[in-house]
Amino acid sequence: MPTAPRRILPIIVAAQFASTSLWFAVNAVMPDLQYALGLPPTAVGSLTSAVQLGFIAGTLVFALGSVADRHSPRLVFLLCAIAGALFNAAPVLWPAGALDLPTLWLLRALTGFALAGIYPVGMKIAAGWYPQGLGRALGWLIGALVLGTATPHALRALGAHWPWQQVMLVVSGLAVLGGWMVWQWVPESTHLPRATRLQW
Repeated sequence: MPTAPRRILPIIVAAQFASTSLWFAVNAVMPDLQYALGLPPTAVGSLTSAVQLGFIAGTLVFALGSVADRHSPRLVFLLCAIAGALFNAAPVLWPAGALDLPTLWLLRALTGFALAGIYPVGMKIAAGWYPQGLGRALGWLIGALVLGTATPHALRALGAHWPWQQVMLVVSGLAVLGGWMVWQWVPESTHLPRATRLQW
């Protein structure tokens, strides 16, 4: 079995790190959002739950539809990174005075839905390249997830003077960069399993 090029795992890890930064983007700027939009203190819990529910729904849809089996996982990763970035940036582009909590909740849920095509699909891409030593590869990816989800908070700490809009746009830019890295520099693996019908 051919050995995967050395660049593959670092690229997938870096892409996961960049794209999963979408996860807690709103949490990092929540005090600013509460001030700007007049959100209640409970909004942070509601919006955090929205991402998790969207991710669960997205994972279920992707699994039932065998999306990453029927289509190129690289393409799925790229498109979901772009979609997640757009949903994440949407509050910045929303008409002034029209953004409210229900709309923000929906946008965060859609961001979570898009993340279902990033984190699990990134693991699938890694599994295609590393059928041997998969545990080590997945360990790196889980580490990238942990650091990636913390990235918005790091950006907020480093750019304390930044407006919340700038933080959200930088996070969206990182997500698109991650999708592009996978699409551009990670070729299709020849070891991916063929799509199979769901066995209930």
